[in-house]
Amino acid sequence: MKFSVFQVSRKGGREKNEDRMGYCYTSGSGLFLLADGMGGHPEGEVAAQMALQTLSALYQKQARPLLPQAADFLSAALLSAHDQILRYAAKHGMLDTPRTTLVAAVVQGNSATWVHCGDSRLYVVRDGALLTRTRDHSYAEQHRSEGGAQLPHAMNRNVLYTCLGSPVKPQFDITGPIALHQGDKIMLCSDGLWDSLDDAAIVRGLASAPVSQAVPDLVEQALRKAGARSDNVTVLAIEWETPDMFESTRGISTEAIQPGVFASSIQPQGPESLIDDLDDAAIERSIAEINEAIRKAAAKRM
Repeated sequence: MKFSVFQVSRKGGREKNEDRMGYCYTSGSGLFLLADGMGGHPEGEVAAQMALQTLSALYQKQARPLLPQAADFLSAALLSAHDQILRYAAKHGMLDTPRTTLVAAVVQGNSATWVHCGDSRLYVVRDGALLTRTRDHSYAEQHRSEGGAQLPHAMNRNVLYTCLGSPVKPQFDITGPIALHQGDKIMLCSDGLWDSLDDAAIVRGLASAPVSQAVPDLVEQALRKAGARSDNVTVLAIEWETPDMFESTRGISTEAIQPGVFASSIQPQGPESLIDDLDDAAIERSIAEINEAIRKAAAKRM
């Protein structure tokens, strides 16, 4: 498996950056993650970091070197991350819970599968055109899908009806597996990017250059357009099976990775209590939940 990857996160006009991103991989599989901690609630950056660390820890345990069922893993792991955030809030006696969006993609074999909750997006660009993108779990997107006119600009168009960390079980969508073609580009981004740049501009930027150049260029465009009011802008993008110029595009080849080896750009951050909440017992409990979800899904398919 070969891919190029590039990621960048900028604070924009906000006091702090509540976005988190990262990726991890084995010899035959890759997991790519982005979370946007939600303002208006406490410790959004903690919720985002917990989401990444939970999925990464579970992936490390489950990808040997492939995930048996990528879609089942993603749905169960997302719910485990949600539960971890709620446990964190209860442990610390918080009156309001930390909350975050999440978009996560698994690439293995020759296909990609992804899950998203909230309004952090995933785009797939093929041959210079938009193949697909996620649909936000927002009232504005729901309004558009129902054929309504565009909401007035004065209204908060980005209000979400689901996320990780809320008191109710999150809603989420699973897509895939989608077969990948040579040169396909998959981009995960927070709303700081797409709120400033429309889909056409994003696709044009992704299609025009390798991800190592396209990603920082898109981020700079979004920051300039938003100006002082800019939200955090975070983007992670991969290019699948890069061709002969592979090395010059900062590509990663997993072919030399030994069985059982796990590589990750996701590092523990935050207070020690956050790390403590991701102990072996919590991970094993989440793995048991994932395995049970996979067993039930397999039984339904029989």
